[in-house]
Amino acid sequence: MSRLCDYDIGMADHYNAPDDLPDAEKTVYYNPDAGSADVGEMVGKIEGAFRYALIVERGPRAGLTYVLGDGETLAGRSDDVEIFLGDVTVSRHHARFTVDADGLSVEDLRSTNGTYINADRQDTARLQPGDEVIIGKFHLVVAGGHG
Repeated sequence: MSRLCDYDIGMADHYNAPDDLPDAEKTVYYNPDAGSADVGEMVGKIEGAFRYALIVERGPRAGLTYVLGDGETLAGRSDDVEIFLGDVTVSRHHARFTVDADGLSVEDLRSTNGTYINADRQDTARLQPGDEVIIGKFHLVVAGGHG
């Protein structure tokens, strides 16, 4: 492991990184500080005719909102995902968000750094407005719409 900024990092060697990829294409390990998962003053509802959205509260794209439609939405740093999170702490296909009749859920896709829900690493979870989802350095807050 090497030390960069205040994060422990190391090159991923499984799941996402075939041996023939250059180092720039590999995911680095990242462990979010579990004590910093403070959702703050985010409101659980935002205007719009949709059921759910993800608001980037902290991280490289703070302030950006992703509206989630019915069905599956992939998040990661690949160019073929719907939610592009361009940072080496995010796996190419990191997580899948699903909006269905039961509500919103998230599934980690065997990512290197995992997916954290309200500071707890989880493989799958049901989400509610106000929940915080951490993917790499991105802190996303679930918001409900009027749809």
